[in-house]
Order: sequence, then C-alpha cells, then structure tokens
Amino acid sequence: MDKIRFGIIGLGIMGQNYLEIYKSQNPMTHVSAVANHSENILKSVSNKFGIAEADRYTDYKKILDRKDINAIVVATPDFAHTQIVIDALSAGKHVLVEKPLTISTKEADQIVEAVKKTNLKLQVNYNHRWLSSYYEAKMQIQSGAIGKPLVAYARKNDTIYVATGMLKWASKSNPTYFLSAHDVDLVRWFFNSEPIEARAYGVKEVMVKKGIDTYDIIQGQVKFQNGSIATFESGWIYPDTFPTMTDSFVEVIGANGHLHLDRKYESIEVSTEKGFTYPKTFLIKNIFGKVRGAFANALDSFADCILNNTDPVVSAFDGRQVTAVLEAIVKSADNNGETIKIK
Repeated sequence: MDKIRFGIIGLGIMGQNYLEIYKSQNPMTHVSAVANHSENILKSVSNKFGIAEADRYTDYKKILDRKDINAIVVATPDFAHTQIVIDALSAGKHVLVEKPLTISTKEADQIVEAVKKTNLKLQVNYNHRWLSSYYEAKMQIQSGAIGKPLVAYARKNDTIYVATGMLKWASKSNPTYFLSAHDVDLVRWFFNSEPIEARAYGVKEVMVKKGIDTYDIIQGQVKFQNGSIATFESGWIYPDTFPTMTDSFVEVIGANGHLHLDRKYESIEVSTEKGFTYPKTFLIKNIFGKVRGAFANALDSFADCILNNTDPVVSAFDGRQVTAVLEAIVKSADNNGETIKIK
C-alpha cells in the first residue's frame, strides 16, 4: 500500500479537521472522496479544500463502492454513526469514527461483531489519550505512583452557544453523550477496570425554555469492578461570558496520592480590550501552517495501525464500553436516579 486513501463522511467542524490533516499533512494518507447530505456544505467545503467535483457525494454509499478507497472517516453526529460504520466495514474499509462510537450499546455490539467478522481496523477517536498530560497521568497510575486509584471526578461543561448555536442537533443528543464520552474513556483507561453500574440525575430547564428538548446538565456516578468509583458531570449552559468554550477538569485520588488535571487554562490566558480568554491550544492548533496537537496525533496513530497492521489504541470494544456507561447514565437520569447495571 503506497498510501491510505480515505473517504470522509460528514463535513462539519470535525469532518473538516479530518479532511485537512489526511489530505495535506500525513505523507502516507490521501483524501480521495468526501460525502455530506447537504449539497451546500458539500460544495463549500470541497471548494475550500480542493476536492474535485467527481469526488463529491451526497450519498455516502457511493464512496463505499469505490475500490480505490481503503479507509473511511465517519464524522457525522453521534446518533448517525452505526449504519455508516457497519456499511463501511461490510465494504472492506477500515474505519475511524468520531466519539462516541454510538449512543446505543446494542448498536455498539453490532459494530464490535462486524469488526471481528471482517478483521478490519476500527478506531474510536477518543483523542484525549494522546494529550501529553493525560498520557502522563496514565503512566503515573501504571507505575504505582499514587497507589490504587480509588475515586475520580471529571467534568466537561460547555458554554450555551455550543448547544444553541454551534450544534443543529442538540435535541437529538445530550451533554453526557456529547461531553462525558472523553472523560469516561479516560477514567476507564486510568482505572484499568470495567464499569458495572451507574446512577445519575439530570436537570431540564434552560434548554427546554429555549425550545430544545434536552438536558441542561447531568451528574452520574459509576462503580467499577475493582471497587473504584467515578463521578461524571456534563452540561452546556455555562454563560457565553465564560472565558473558554469548554471547562474541562479531571481528578483521580489514589491510595497514596492524587492527580489533578485542569485544562481550562492550557498554559495561556489573554486579556484584551474585548475580553478575557483562555485560548485552547493542546488538542488542536494550527502551528506554522500545520494542525498540531492530540487530535492530529490520534489520526496519525490510526494511519500507522493500518500501515503496520497493529491494533488501534482505542478499539471498537473500548468504544462499546464507553457507550454502555453513557447509556446507563442517561437511562438513570431519565428514571430519577435508578441504579442501572452495566453489561
């Protein structure tokens, strides 16, 4: 294989990031075709990145029919992943899929079985594992530096613009699926243990008044097989005056120490006449004309696993386990804190 030839399905914010990196940054990758259901978005994004008209599709299945394409990126909204992923695997394509893998454990199980059946590569893009601070946290825990991890607390809270302005499909999702997915993946990775039950509560007030039927904020507590527990908080009603779009924090308390990971500042704060901000730089940042950071590293890692025939860092099963936790948290919140077993 001289190059991995990608098809990108979904050309929103994340899809364009995939397109830029795989088209022009990795010498071993090439973007051969793109798909988006909106003709206007398809045209504007394709023009921006120089995608030929013959390689643009509103029907994603036409990309899967192409023999020259080796791998597919699925960057559609979370509720629209499953069928595309299964179709891509059935067509003999490796798959990189945005988080979460699905919003249904049943559907996630179908994907896991499809991966086993086809023996193809699938990576869920839980790119936070490639952030140097989170990776270092994993190494510290693995070395025994803080003893057995006993408790974790993780929160991701967005400003209200995300759910009301940036996303057009917030009513079809909720903050747990959209935000807690990364944190659940990290904590499961840190604990090196599987989740067994969840209990959660949620509030619906602000978003409903804006005509968007979804949760404002959800807090869930998850118990793991090794006896450790973790609390996950996610919401998207911070005021837009908050100095960063996302407030992200993780803490792990062990028997002999603790880890404190606060990504709100990311080493820089900026004060100008227009306001006070904490610019995001660690995950994805254009530096000297190239996209750098954990997001780009995760994409390079997926390309490497195809070229070298190695296992993805985040497997279909890893994605399945995160989905099982997310689904249990939401189900518990829907049922006023009922304890939900995770299987």
